[in-house]
Order: sequence, then structure tokens, then C-alpha cells
Amino acid sequence: MEKRAQESVWDYPRPPRIEPSAQTVEVWFAGIQVARSTATLRVLETSHPPVYYFPPQDVREELLRSISGRSACEWKGEASYFDLVAEGRSAQRAVWTYLSPRAAFASVAGYYAFYPSKMERCIVDDYEVQPQDGDFYGGWITPNIQGPFKGGHGTWGW
Repeated sequence: MEKRAQESVWDYPRPPRIEPSAQTVEVWFAGIQVARSTATLRVLETSHPPVYYFPPQDVREELLRSISGRSACEWKGEASYFDLVAEGRSAQRAVWTYLSPRAAFASVAGYYAFYPSKMERCIVDDYEVQPQDGDFYGGWITPNIQGPFKGGHGTWGW
């Protein structure tokens, strides 16, 4: 495995930055690879581990079930959510997308993001991802990503 440069989440910008990634990124649930891409978009925001957004053609969309309920991001706009259903198992509200994001984030329109905490495994270039604490941000922590991270108990006031 290639050693990646260290990144501090405190060096990430606010508002967030979007950058293309050629890393091999995978999502596994119920023993099935539900997404694999070498063309994701990483969203980088101060105090948060990266979130990977997958192009729709690299996601098993037939496993997604649209659900009601939305959330709002001050930067990206309104997110829509999906349950992930495979092999008789379901991960509730585990995937999200921005169908009509604000202009500065138009490149993520229709791309899918996954909560690593709700998946069986998430992998970035052969590194097993550690989920970001809490159930709001959905960041992907790999060995080269340095915190401390917002999201866990006691960090909401940061």
C-alpha cells in the first residue's frame, strides 16, 4: 500500500472544498459491493473527515429505496435520503444525495454519499475506513486523516 500524505481536518476550508479523487473507493453491505469508483468527489470541510460522493454509474442504484425526509446543509442545500436494502437486510437513511445543490456545489448533483457507520465496510485504497463519530456528518477516516473531529459527544459547540 502506498503511504498517503497526512491531512489535518483543521487545514480544510470553510466553506467546504470539492476535489476529484482517483482513489479506489468501495462500499460493502450485506456481503455485496454496493459501490466502487475511481472517480469520486471528496468534500473537505474544517473539522470533518472527508466525505466521498460516488457518481451514480458506480453505485448499485437498484439497492436504494428513496425515503421521505430531507436535511439542509448551509453550503450544499437540501439533501434527499435512501435506505439501502440487500440480502434481506436494510440500513435506514444510510445514503444521501443532493439533487439540486447550490451553484458552488453543482458538481455533486446526483452523486451518492454513504454513512460508513451504517455499512459493513468502506475502503479507500485498501485502507479500512473508520466512521466519524455521531450520526450527522458521515466522514471517512483513514490513517492519513488527522483530527480531532467534530461530530462526537461534546463537539457540537466547536
